[in-house]
Amino acid sequence: MSTRPTHPTHPTETTAELPELPELAELSGPPTPAPNTVAAPREDAAGEAGGKKKGGGRDRYFDLLRAVALFRVVLYHLMGWAWLPIVFPSMGVMFALAGDLMARSLGRRPALEVARGRLRRLLPPLWLLGAVGVTGMLAGGWGPDAEGHPGWWWLHLTFWILPVSDPPYADGLTGIQGLIGDGWSSDLGVPLWYIRAYLWFVLLSPLLLRALRRVPWPTILAPIALCAALEFGALTVPSWRLESNLSDFGTFGACWLLGMARQEGVLRRLPRYVVPSLAPAVAALGLWYALSHDLHEGHDLDDMPFGQSLWSFAAVLLLLHISPSWSEWPARLRRWDRLITLLNSRAVTIYLWHNVCITVVEGLWDRLWDVPWLEADAPWILQSPWPQLPAVWLLTAVCVVCFGWVEDLAARRRPRLWPDGRTGTHRA
Repeated sequence: MSTRPTHPTHPTETTAELPELPELAELSGPPTPAPNTVAAPREDAAGEAGGKKKGGGRDRYFDLLRAVALFRVVLYHLMGWAWLPIVFPSMGVMFALAGDLMARSLGRRPALEVARGRLRRLLPPLWLLGAVGVTGMLAGGWGPDAEGHPGWWWLHLTFWILPVSDPPYADGLTGIQGLIGDGWSSDLGVPLWYIRAYLWFVLLSPLLLRALRRVPWPTILAPIALCAALEFGALTVPSWRLESNLSDFGTFGACWLLGMARQEGVLRRLPRYVVPSLAPAVAALGLWYALSHDLHEGHDLDDMPFGQSLWSFAAVLLLLHISPSWSEWPARLRRWDRLITLLNSRAVTIYLWHNVCITVVEGLWDRLWDVPWLEADAPWILQSPWPQLPAVWLLTAVCVVCFGWVEDLAARRRPRLWPDGRTGTHRA
């Protein structure tokens, strides 16, 4: 029997953390050469999006934050522990890093060129997922009558091409016995809210940057005020699609703007004592709100946009305040160089496919209940999600090999099967 929590699939619950990875268009930057190797310098858009510092080298602190955020997303979607988003608010962190890189790009190139480059890197991995997932859903019986209005169904299907709203997906499709569990289509589709939110942040960034330069802190705090207005009923929205966009902007907009503020030097102008004094108080308010609204497994920060906005804002503010500038790894982290490089290079693929991998592994794991000696002598193996975690990452690695090359094509790089930073190998 599966131990995985049931994820919400109602359209208005798109702030559920079947999001968390990532700063998707930014995460697929170029590989970093292994120690003691020399790489030819590149100063193209792909290199910039990969997390380069102004001095020309990669900021390894950013790389570490992305890798931790992505690992935490996968762990959360398998385990469902309510405390994981509190320990590390991955989505807020990833939006902040994306905002930082977006501001840097807008300072160097025209806004239209920057937006076009981001979309070019973001959309092809989504299209590949849609080609596989939508085909499977159609084969499973999903069709124009699913929403009751065939004309709208065809229109909404275009969101798989340009996700200005949540791409549609079948709800409650049966799985393939012994291979993939029921509800796989929902597991594939629900995390796509992140793609839609990221797209809108990219499109709005020129305006946000202009407002940030004129009135920094009112601009940064405006999304939290919007989130509070939605949460407490001061603002109502008739359409759930528009509400989803506004809710996600309110929840994570301040994090995106904090990243832009870091790049613009707004945070550096604060006295050093302000952030360590202010952030814990904001975090305490967010945690109090979550605890007073029945924080538990299956109902955590991702179901509490206002609490999430406060907690993520505080955590991101502290992380950006610390923000060491690592052009090279500290000694104790060097052993993780290739793994972190791989996670950064294939974060889009990992984020888009890991939830389906979890569903497949759970379907296969349920079959083990048919093994008599396991059920009788070692039921903990079947009941615990921990033994499933290596299997999930193994299947995710297969997806990296099978589907990850599209990230290289989108970034106009030579396709690679396993971009862990080693040079001259793993070319497709």
